[in-house]
Amino acid sequence: MQYVIEGALAQVARLTFSAGDLCWASKGSLVTYDEGIKWSLKIPGGLSGAVRRTLSGEGVSLTLIEANKAQQDVVLSANAPGKISEWDLSDGAVLTTRGAFLAALGSDIHIDVQMAKRAGAAVFGGAGLFLQRISGQGTVLIHGSGDFIDRQLASGETLTVSTGNLAAFSGSVDYAIQRVGGVRRTLFGGEGVVMTRLTGPGRVLMQSLKRKREKSIMT
Repeated sequence: MQYVIEGALAQVARLTFSAGDLCWASKGSLVTYDEGIKWSLKIPGGLSGAVRRTLSGEGVSLTLIEANKAQQDVVLSANAPGKISEWDLSDGAVLTTRGAFLAALGSDIHIDVQMAKRAGAAVFGGAGLFLQRISGQGTVLIHGSGDFIDRQLASGETLTVSTGNLAAFSGSVDYAIQRVGGVRRTLFGGEGVVMTRLTGPGRVLMQSLKRKREKSIMT
């Protein structure tokens, strides 16, 4: 499968399928597709992961897209202003925060929901108790609101991120929280009570605009 990322203010991904190619996409991301494309709503991992997927805020199902002949195009959009970045799964699994996952390209893709390792991060960290985890062989397309800030953390290197600006990070990165500070900073700093602390090694993708929280979709 080939793909290009197009646009400036609200980027889209144009995928060109060969016969037998498939990809997982976030529900509602289809903009247009050729006649040789078929798609359906599926639950990755079956019913056992349905409850966890609901709690992650991504909805129970994703869109599974397949091609039955060559040179078939699909255009995907996150339906929001921002940029799209690629994540090569040969570098390891990626965890995406709510609304950041756009698509996973490849036939050997595993999509699950992982609970945050630390309870404090789950409750206050801004990314939520459950994070979507994508692994296997292929490429993940990640959407960020605004522009991306891309960091590669060395082992033990720590980065503090404002709540809502975290889009995705490597499965090898430790995810925790820290308090903003005194009462004045908490009440008037605009960052809430805590911020997210990430410790390497691994890659971190941040978005320059905080994503608006949406109600989770049950199906």
